[in-house]
Amino acid sequence: MTILLLTRPEEASRSFLAAVEAEVGKVRAVISPVMEIVPLEAHLPKFDEVILTSANGAKQVGRLGVPAGTVAWCVGKRTADEAKAAGLEPISAGRDAEALIDLILNSDTGRLCHIRGTHARGQVATNLTVSGKPCSEVIAYDQRACAPSDDALIALSGTEPVLLPLFSPRSAMLIPAITSAPVHVIAMSANVAAEVADLGVDTVRTAIRPDFDSMLAATCRRWNEL
Repeated sequence: MTILLLTRPEEASRSFLAAVEAEVGKVRAVISPVMEIVPLEAHLPKFDEVILTSANGAKQVGRLGVPAGTVAWCVGKRTADEAKAAGLEPISAGRDAEALIDLILNSDTGRLCHIRGTHARGQVATNLTVSGKPCSEVIAYDQRACAPSDDALIALSGTEPVLLPLFSPRSAMLIPAITSAPVHVIAMSANVAAEVADLGVDTVRTAIRPDFDSMLAATCRRWNEL
């Protein structure tokens, strides 16, 4: 029987599991986060609008004192939804950091501040600044590595198929060693897929778009095939 191995932080893994089970019914799942989100002390510079490239960043705006009604430039629907829940006015690029940078560069903006985690790709603030849109950045949280659970190690050393959705290159870098199980990865992007290329997985499929809904669709489709 296929095992769905979820390695996102606990809350995000349970949310994804609920979405999968709403589509395909009850599944055998192991939740073993490879990282935890740890808020960091941070102080915002003067800004007019914020940039959010993850839902985790959006969850920090309240404690950082970002005023309600602030425009938030967001990557993806989930980040935009979190920003809206925090009282901000989200504008979503809908795809990835590159698309967001292009959108901002072609829009009228005020002073920008990127709220991000310790580990981030895309160099959003740097790329905007060198392109003529000065942007500061604040590291508001860390994505600290977690040891794998016993259940995850058992799954990866067994003989039953393991379906492994991976949402970020860092998640891919932190997955436990695969010893014997046939592992089938659903990668959120080509960058994620590249990180698992040499890990001995059996198959890798990349979501059509780097967003939650595409990851859900690809995961459910592969689940039904295995």
